[in-house]
Amino acid sequence: MLILILGALIAPAQNFTKDNVKYYKGYNWRIDEEGDSMLVLFFVDAYAYPQLKFKNKKERQEYDRLMRNVKLTLPYAKLIAETLVETYEYIETLPTQKEREEYLKRMEKEIFEQYKPTLKKFSRTQAKILIKLVQRETHQTSYEIVKAFLGTFRATFWQGFGKLFGVSLKGTYDPDSNTEDARIERIATQIELGIL
Repeated sequence: MLILILGALIAPAQNFTKDNVKYYKGYNWRIDEEGDSMLVLFFVDAYAYPQLKFKNKKERQEYDRLMRNVKLTLPYAKLIAETLVETYEYIETLPTQKEREEYLKRMEKEIFEQYKPTLKKFSRTQAKILIKLVQRETHQTSYEIVKAFLGTFRATFWQGFGKLFGVSLKGTYDPDSNTEDARIERIATQIELGIL
């Protein structure tokens, strides 16, 4: 049995298409070229983090606050990333630049109407974390995203508007060299794995 499982994991994944395979959580059955069925297991990446040690109670409270803020903002970052992909794919189907611009204006207005009341309640810290998490999900700064969809002028306007409130759209997310970003990454990964 173990040989079949390993064989299925090592075998080429040419039969793994959404059309001919039913997906199940954690495992799947695959039929090879000879007609034999094999069990295929899907493994999730495992992350092991060392136990956090805090110097004092205040540092623990700051970490708990960061955890709350990441839990609050991560779903919005994922939603933004998903919306960007859908918008980009739809824009590519529009034949003229004028239609694309009209669609983007309409989309911007709808997004503001839908999410402005919620995002207005975010604190400055939560807004900064949201911008970092958007970069984590999209691999682009918020400024680059706004510039790509709305143009340089509007991106500069929103960057200036954000600066008035102490939030930069050009802020970077680098968990390898920034300790706060590393903590955000740790919390976000644990949320995605269902640990937190």
